[in-house]
Amino acid sequence: MKSILRLIKIFSARIILLLSVICLFLQSPVQAQTFNFDGDREKEVMDFQLIKNLIIIPLYINGKGPYNFVLDTGVSPMIISDPSIIDSLNLGPLRVTKLSGLGAGNDVEAYLTDQIYVRIGHSTISNIPTAILKEDLFNLSSYLGTRIYGLIGYYFFNSFVVKIKYPAKRLFFSLPETRVKKKGERIPLEMISNKPYIKATVNPAGLEPFEAKLILDIGASHAISMESYQDKPFPLPAKTISANLGVGFTGLISGHIGRINSLKIGSTQFNNVLSSFPDYEEAAAKTMLKERNGNLGSNVMKHFDITFDYADFCVYLKPNKFYKRTFEHDMAGMEVYIETGKPNHYLVGRIEPGSPAEEADFHSQDELLSINFKLIQEYSLDDVDMLLKSGNGRRLIIEIGRGKERLYKLVILRRRV
Repeated sequence: MKSILRLIKIFSARIILLLSVICLFLQSPVQAQTFNFDGDREKEVMDFQLIKNLIIIPLYINGKGPYNFVLDTGVSPMIISDPSIIDSLNLGPLRVTKLSGLGAGNDVEAYLTDQIYVRIGHSTISNIPTAILKEDLFNLSSYLGTRIYGLIGYYFFNSFVVKIKYPAKRLFFSLPETRVKKKGERIPLEMISNKPYIKATVNPAGLEPFEAKLILDIGASHAISMESYQDKPFPLPAKTISANLGVGFTGLISGHIGRINSLKIGSTQFNNVLSSFPDYEEAAAKTMLKERNGNLGSNVMKHFDITFDYADFCVYLKPNKFYKRTFEHDMAGMEVYIETGKPNHYLVGRIEPGSPAEEADFHSQDELLSINFKLIQEYSLDDVDMLLKSGNGRRLIIEIGRGKERLYKLVILRRRV
């Protein structure tokens, strides 16, 4: 239980990876491998799940599955985060390496393999470079409320022109040579270590607006993370709250949550954008790319219909019906995760100091039984997450189980940043 509670302290579900060892692995000839369609097919459409801003798609691996994976532009090799499937994949001898990354702590061990064959819809790839973690460090299943086995990114996006429609929860992908209409404003991409970077104008409180270099990372559930400014810690705005911002390969990433005045991508501007500010030594100081300012996540990108065209080094952005949505943080100040079972159990993780949840006397490991007299099983974890962000001053009556007791708590949501 302690390990679960440590791991669910995740503001961003996206695992910020620094795979310097795997870069050597990717120098092999398999780096040129791409997904290809069966027969004469040139394009495909598939539905996806959208949970806490993250895109979940089904994969078949070595003929087994389906396995839920996060679609993530922020990773290069495929990452299998749940090693429980190793025995079913019929793999030969595996190489072991140590991975370094963001967060406080030591390097972790993983297996490296190119014995993986993947199917997504009617497209397949053989020998995709893959890292299999020896231990499920991130416990994404508890965070997202559904079984998650890993993350896939570069090899899918590099194989196709990929269009994402967040409101419809539909994924379109076609061969680069296929003629498809690309709607929206064209934004140049710079590919560095198989990851896309864009330039955007950031206007933080206390600083002049400047052109920031940001990794475009749809596998990060946050809006934006500002990591460094002129190779130094990014200055904090006057109003912030302390928070655990995520889990890197080597442990928790701590920092603050606040807001920047505005963010402009091409001709589209967002105001009063929620931002995380990770501690410099746990994040920016460990990245290989020193001129990078931060990470642009899916809580911004979901405001667009997005078309990725890696072959042409660009992305097309067209504002969608989510465009006018505001950026909100959890107004209760408590993290909720799922302990899977029949039924699932919704448990309280970390409670933020000075938050409405602390004031209402919630405890870590309290079990949620109902919200506003509706049984908790009638909510998805995503529903609960949205309720806790649903409005400054909103009142929620939450029934909890604490040992043998059943208690009712009144939580008055409060915007704290």
